[in-house]
Amino acid sequence: MTKQHGYALLAAMAALIVAVSAAIYIGVGIDDGTPRQETFARAPHNSAAPASTGVWVGAWAASPNGSEPGTEQDGLAGRSVRNVVHTTAAGTSARVTLSNLYGQQPLTISHASLAVAASIDTPAAAAETMRRLTFAGNPTVVIAAGRQVVSDAVRVPIPHDSDVLITTYSPTPSGPATYHAHARQISYTAEGDQVADVTGEPYTTQTLHWRYVTALDVLSNESEGTVVVLGDSLTDGVTSTVGENRRWTDVLAGRLRAAAGSSDTPRYSVVNEGISGNRVLNNGNGRPAENPSGLNRFQRDVLGRTGVKAVVIDLGVNDILKNPGRADPDAITDGLRRLVDQAHARGLRVVGATLMPFRGHRGYSDQRESVRQAINATIRSGNVFDTYVDFDKALRDPYDPRSLRPDYDSGDHLHPSDKGYERMAEVFDLEKLKGSAPAEL
Repeated sequence: MTKQHGYALLAAMAALIVAVSAAIYIGVGIDDGTPRQETFARAPHNSAAPASTGVWVGAWAASPNGSEPGTEQDGLAGRSVRNVVHTTAAGTSARVTLSNLYGQQPLTISHASLAVAASIDTPAAAAETMRRLTFAGNPTVVIAAGRQVVSDAVRVPIPHDSDVLITTYSPTPSGPATYHAHARQISYTAEGDQVADVTGEPYTTQTLHWRYVTALDVLSNESEGTVVVLGDSLTDGVTSTVGENRRWTDVLAGRLRAAAGSSDTPRYSVVNEGISGNRVLNNGNGRPAENPSGLNRFQRDVLGRTGVKAVVIDLGVNDILKNPGRADPDAITDGLRRLVDQAHARGLRVVGATLMPFRGHRGYSDQRESVRQAINATIRSGNVFDTYVDFDKALRDPYDPRSLRPDYDSGDHLHPSDKGYERMAEVFDLEKLKGSAPAEL
């Protein structure tokens, strides 16, 4: 064989290898002897160079609040976790944040994907929207214990008010799993690596938790920024109807979108950073603390969110209910002011909320009611927040102001019904979100 013929043969072999590699990358894979067409699309490696221009905003978020019971040893090894999240903003590109905050060892995610759901209440994906997620260009990422990662951006149309499927697969034990306990949304798991599946058929196990995923951002031409709502179970929406997105923050997002374009209403998305049982001042147990206080998590859950322009704070009830003695109203309002100071340092406007009544709840006492009234009086005086929304006035029973109005009460005398959550959003003056923090003198 001549050198010329040898070089030609080598070139032909190289071309064949490149062609086969490209075919594998875009989807023709053989893992069990049966050819299988995958629906992953090629994702851009550079999140700074998406398909179109716009502003990165938060389309959805949930605060990690602890380690999932039963996952201490193995995490969710060998299972695909398909989280269903609901968007408050549309976009042309998307990226996700995955968290191993409560893990005790590195979490290996060998495959991850994002897709728009084919319909509501389903693990099936709209096939044309399925995208492989990469991390600095790699399909596999190892997240150290106590850390999080943000994926590269993928080009995919994300509609507003839609369900998005974010799926991860971890092949090795990596417990415990970081989760958000009260999703009020059905998500799914499947045995084995089913990250690329679009049918939803392998996803036979349902869950009311969100695992690992903590944020979905989109590149939006419709929204100019993000409203972050920091709260407790009243914001988490623990008594709202599962799967119907009837938390008060969902209704607020709809109102903002409907009013978009008016001169006094900002074009903002809304992300919900509520944790059931959350307090202003005190953490839960553990290291890192499970159910971290508002003061502890403000940097992570508010200032760390994408495109944040305004903050809404609805915290304080659990500082009253969970205090074994008499809660100090001055300490609670001082804690709220410290949250406001952190927001003002970033130039963010802060809207606060009065604390709603809870007579009839097992934790009620006249002493605790006096603390609630004192906190509300301070909020109404204008000495805590830039402005406030009076949820207490809007939802209390006019014949018994220490109680929720019966049709706004879920039945536990603390959490609203769907109608009560809707009322909270209806009385929110959208113009109060406009503007920045007052200048420091």
